[in-house]
Amino acid sequence: MDLFGDPNFKPPLAERMRPSGLDDYFGQRHILSETSPLMSAIRNKRVPSMIFWGPPGVGKTTLARIIAGSMGKPFKQLSAIQSGVKEVREVLDYAKGRPGTVLFIDEIHRFNKSQQDSLLGAVEKGLVTLIGATTENPSFEVNSALLSRCQIYRLEPLTAEDVRALLQHAVTHDEVLKQRPIELREMDALFKLSGGDARKSLNLL
Repeated sequence: MDLFGDPNFKPPLAERMRPSGLDDYFGQRHILSETSPLMSAIRNKRVPSMIFWGPPGVGKTTLARIIAGSMGKPFKQLSAIQSGVKEVREVLDYAKGRPGTVLFIDEIHRFNKSQQDSLLGAVEKGLVTLIGATTENPSFEVNSALLSRCQIYRLEPLTAEDVRALLQHAVTHDEVLKQRPIELREMDALFKLSGGDARKSLNLL
């Protein structure tokens, strides 16, 4: 049976709890405080191209989606592992009629120089707002021409406090979990096992 055609099928908890706005986004207070430049840019709907650098599961993709939604702009996502210049050009053609389209490229450090160079003109002119995500230091893995057109934000693993708040939110808001009498007790163990990875924390729960 096709699980997605099964009315009883539920996506994993981490997917069900993916936030659609900053109110439900946990972690990264160092770049998302009320007085931070990034928060100011989001409020004013004038977000520059940027690169999110951090380990897996800290909310890079989710934050990119939230930013696109807050700007009221289309969101296009590519994986550098599976995409090349052809796919980038298809998005750029799409953006010609929709300037400011948010183009999110996961694992952008895996693009070679020519693939990265194919983005330069569109980023320079504002045709797209590029948000790249990387687990590697972009200073070494992203070419200088593209770096000069982007701001870099370091995303950190979630703190123990962040993980507790995230899991408590899941217990009280998830359509499945909120129907059950769940009490969170082994928070230290959950935090150590997750390593501050939001996705892993939710899947462990």
